[in-house]
Amino acid sequence: MSDSRGRRPEGRPSSGHIQHLKLKLLVLLGVCALPLFGSVSMWLRGISLLPLAAYGIVSVLAFFLYWADKRKARADAWRTPENILHAVELAGGWPGALIAQQVLRHKTRKVSFQILFWVIVLLHQVFWIDQLFLGSSLLTLF
Repeated sequence: MSDSRGRRPEGRPSSGHIQHLKLKLLVLLGVCALPLFGSVSMWLRGISLLPLAAYGIVSVLAFFLYWADKRKARADAWRTPENILHAVELAGGWPGALIAQQVLRHKTRKVSFQILFWVIVLLHQVFWIDQLFLGSSLLTLF
């Protein structure tokens, strides 16, 4: 049961309602800007379509894994290990994972999970800053 604002009695939003939607869309657009620009520019320069395709395909996979894990959590069934979710995020599925977290309200309250998730997003940002503005100089250090 929920009140007129879509909140459950304990004060949490009901499923299907995303709090602060405009702000969260801005954050999504902000963190997706560099990877999208970098991936599209690589494709348009004839270098590779792989990053653009990977972000799309792996994001759909990540969303599906979050959805399945949420269903398993509700059914008290065997869950998807967090390291699997993080591996898919690292492989390029973090945009889909971010959308799933907000749409499904899943894995948003566990601080240790969120810290690692945002470290993965930051790693992708650093990679694209390096690719686009630093001439891949950071990668040569490793």
